[in-house]
Amino acid sequence: MPSPGVPAPPRLPIEDSYFELLADTLESLDLPARGQFLQRYFRALAHVDLRESQSVQIWDEMVSRRRELSGLLGRQVSLKTALTDVLSSAGHLRVPILIEYDDLKRLELNAVTDPLTGLYNRRLFAETFEKELNRARRYSQPLGLVTLDLHRFKEVNDKHGHPRGDDVLRAAAATLKKALRTSDSAFRIGGDEFALLLPQTDSAQALALCRRVETVFAEMLQPLQLSVTVAMDHGVAIFPPDAEQADQLIRIADERLYRLKHANHTKTTNGSMLNGVTPPAALPASPAPERSASVAQPISIETGRANEKVESSIAEATAAPSATPSAEIVSPPARVFAVQRKAERVSMTGTNAYAVLGEQGAKRARVLDLGFGGVAMELDSSEDLPENLLAVLHVPILPPVRVNLRPVWKQQTSEGSFRVGCSFVS
Repeated sequence: MPSPGVPAPPRLPIEDSYFELLADTLESLDLPARGQFLQRYFRALAHVDLRESQSVQIWDEMVSRRRELSGLLGRQVSLKTALTDVLSSAGHLRVPILIEYDDLKRLELNAVTDPLTGLYNRRLFAETFEKELNRARRYSQPLGLVTLDLHRFKEVNDKHGHPRGDDVLRAAAATLKKALRTSDSAFRIGGDEFALLLPQTDSAQALALCRRVETVFAEMLQPLQLSVTVAMDHGVAIFPPDAEQADQLIRIADERLYRLKHANHTKTTNGSMLNGVTPPAALPASPAPERSASVAQPISIETGRANEKVESSIAEATAAPSATPSAEIVSPPARVFAVQRKAERVSMTGTNAYAVLGEQGAKRARVLDLGFGGVAMELDSSEDLPENLLAVLHVPILPPVRVNLRPVWKQQTSEGSFRVGCSFVS
C-alpha cells in the first residue's frame, strides 16, 4: 500500500496487463509457431508486414528495450512505447502516427468498404480472392466465384431517377447479406456489378445459392414498386475444375454471366424479363397421354425424370386389361403427383443431415438432397404422411429451418426403406 502523500504510479494501458501472460505463452511455443503468431500480432498491432524470423527478432528487441527504458525512467514503460521505438529504429515506421484504436479501425473499414451499399469494394476483392485461392489449394478444397450484375438497371435510372437506382443497389446488397453464409463474402466491384467468394462450394451448391439470391432479390424489390423488372444475372466459375488462376476464373465467370444476360434479352413475356427461366405457362405442351388420367406418371424429384419401373408396370397393367384377371391388375397409388423439379438440388449424401417431422418431433428422416423447391428424405418404414407436414430441417449449410412440406412422391428402395419427395409450402 503506498504511503500517504506519495503519488500512485500511473496505470498502464489495458493491453499491457496481458503482456506478461503473452510473454509466458510465447516461451512455451516452438520457434515456427512463435514466428507465425508474432507476424500476425505485429500486423494487427502496428500494421507492419514482417517475415516470421523478423517478427521473432523484433519481439526479443522490444522486450529488451522495454526493460531498458523502464530502468532509465524509473517507471514501467508501455508495450507500445517500446514497440514504436524498436520499429522506428529499424526503419519499419518512417512516420509514426498516434491514433485512437477505434478511429484506426474506422479508417480501415472505410478503405475497403463501398459507401453506398456497405459491401466490400474491388480492392479487398482482389486481396481476398488470392487468399481464398491459396487456402483452397493448401487444403484441396473447391472455391466458388460468382459474378453478378443487375439486368435492366440502366432503365431504372432512366425512368425513375438515380436515387431510385441507388435504392435498387442497396436492395441488391441487402439480398447478398441475407442469402449468404457466414463463410461467404460479397463485394461491389463496379456500378451494378457484384462478386461472391464461396469457400468449400462446388458448382451445384453455387448454382443453388444463385437461385436463392434471385428469389430473395425479387422480394426485396417489391416495396420499390418499379415499372421495370430488374433481375440479377449470374456467372459461376469453380476452382479447380474450371481454372486454377484468379484471372482465368474471373474471365470464365464473366463469359457465363454475359451468355445468360444475352439469353435473358431474348426471353421477354408481356414486356417483363423472365431472368432466363421459362415459366410453366411458356413450356411446350406435352402430348396427351394414352393411358387413363387416373394412372398419372410419377416424376422423381431426385432425377427429374419418370420412374422407369413404375412407368413400365402401369403400361403393362393398362395395355391389355381384358387378358389380365382383375385380381392381378396393378392398381396405381391413391396419391400420385407429376411434379417437375424446379431448381437444382444440393446432395446431402454423406452428411448427417436430417429432418424432425411433426408437431411433436417424434419422427426423424434422413435428408438426401435439398433444393430451392423442396427436399428428398428417406424413412426406415412406410409412413402415411399428411397433406401438410411440419418439419425442422437440420443440414450442414444452414441453421435449423422450420418448414411446411407437401409430400408429392414416395418410392420403396431395394433395402426396404422409403424415399419421399416433398415440396415446400409457403
